[in-house]
Amino acid sequence: MLLRLEIRNIALIDELDIELGEGLNILTGETGAGKSIIIDSINMLLGERFSRELIRTGQEKAVLQAVFCVNREKFQDIYEKYGIEPENDGTLIVSREYSIGGRSVCRVNGRIVTVSILKEIGEKLIDVHGQYDNQSLLKAENHIDLLDAFGGEDIQRLKNMFFQLYIKRKEIKNKLYEFIGDEKFRERKIDLLKYQINEIKSAKLKAGEDEELHRQKVVLSNSEKIADTIEDVYNTLYIGNDVVNSVYDRIDESIFRLDTISDFDPLYEQIKQNLEEIKYQMEDIRENIRYAKENIEYDPVALEQVEERLDLIFKLKKKYGNTITDIIEYCKNSENELNMLLKSEEYISELQKQLIDTEKVLYDIGIKLNAERAKAAALLESRICHELEELEMKNTKFKVNIEMIGQNDRNETRFNENGLDRVEFLISTNPGEPLKPLSKIASGGEMARIMLAIKAILADVDQIPTLIFDEIDIGISGKASQRVGEKLSFISRNHQVICVTHQAQIACMADNHYLIEKVTQNNITRTKVIKLSYEKIIDEISRILGGDVITQHTRNLAIEMLKNARKFKSI
Repeated sequence: MLLRLEIRNIALIDELDIELGEGLNILTGETGAGKSIIIDSINMLLGERFSRELIRTGQEKAVLQAVFCVNREKFQDIYEKYGIEPENDGTLIVSREYSIGGRSVCRVNGRIVTVSILKEIGEKLIDVHGQYDNQSLLKAENHIDLLDAFGGEDIQRLKNMFFQLYIKRKEIKNKLYEFIGDEKFRERKIDLLKYQINEIKSAKLKAGEDEELHRQKVVLSNSEKIADTIEDVYNTLYIGNDVVNSVYDRIDESIFRLDTISDFDPLYEQIKQNLEEIKYQMEDIRENIRYAKENIEYDPVALEQVEERLDLIFKLKKKYGNTITDIIEYCKNSENELNMLLKSEEYISELQKQLIDTEKVLYDIGIKLNAERAKAAALLESRICHELEELEMKNTKFKVNIEMIGQNDRNETRFNENGLDRVEFLISTNPGEPLKPLSKIASGGEMARIMLAIKAILADVDQIPTLIFDEIDIGISGKASQRVGEKLSFISRNHQVICVTHQAQIACMADNHYLIEKVTQNNITRTKVIKLSYEKIIDEISRILGGDVITQHTRNLAIEMLKNARKFKSI
């Protein structure tokens, strides 16, 4: 949902901030006040072409910024794809600057992005109707998803089954290509696997070996220091010198002296016993120190061998895994892959059988999907034609064209991730005219009403949160305007709707009503936006109904229309 729109230095707008609400947001005002500039600004903000002629006279650059509230899960793929950091409060901030020199800078949540990325994101945020820009329904590739969503659970169930098998088929075909698609690639793969397996096996790696080698390297690198330290410790504990007896001898002497007084107090006996335990421990320690002395020597050859072994393991880790266990596992997997390649004929035969079986099931599900889509299409056509008739387009024909993809020139069934079908919405707005794609409709007013009718039917399945209808009321009667307003109100229950209108019947349905005004002060003309209170809404509806001269009768009619609109919206 669009929460806030900021426009700086666009045409008649110097500074404009609009805070929009949920439901139906109506924009009204005199012709030329700047309503279309606001819609154009939204289009440019979301990636459409920016014309430097729109930069306000005397200014160096124009700035557009919008704050959206988005569903983080639905935008997670966008965040991850382009490295955009999501905001904690669920907002998405989009901005665009355009200088008089033609330089454009686009940002999403502060990250600079290209115009194409901005456009991709914009298509998920807003659908604009009434002009030929940013209309998701004009893109035929979207029609199959809309039809399927309209069709309900049966189609979705079949579609999910089909998609899972479609992915499986793709994996089987990729495996087959590895074996029979490119013989030279297969031979290169076999040679590479043999080399890798031989390189790993010849190293004769053992789990944990690198840790032991690192310990050995530390000992060998510090052998001289270790030998000196062990010798000093041994002499201090057990040898002594001409001046001081060894620690061991002094403990032994202390035990002897304590023995002479041990009968005087149990404490002295306990101290003597504790020292005797220490003496016994020191005898065990002496054996360990002797062993250490005998096994410590500086061996540059051994150190070099350890370093070479560690270097080999390091190189293997860079190629095949972070640990020795990973390298050994890589070798096992490579052996399995090599065996499959060497036994390829048997394996290819099995893959080909899997492919045939999978495609048969895919085809059967595709036929069922086609039948379900045909039923859903007939219902959708009927309901949309009914909606168009209420919108004063009684002679309009709408058709959901479902084309079976069929087979390619190699007599192979052509599958796509949606089944066997290609779906496109076709329409004819005048008697005798052939059905044409939606994108070929010439009239902007007709296009907007067609989109409104489709949106009214697909309101519950359409995923785009904000819809904009720009002057949807062009060339329609008061009765049709009433129906347009009702449908806009209906759609706004599930979407945020922004509508520029000149019709009182539509404006009365507003949840939020904004007046666009052009004011001139000190020979400077500016556009401003005012969110109207209820009393001001009555004034504006009266102006739309009566023009410059507003009578009490006009005001009474405006009040009556607003009451009727409230009743309709409460149903």
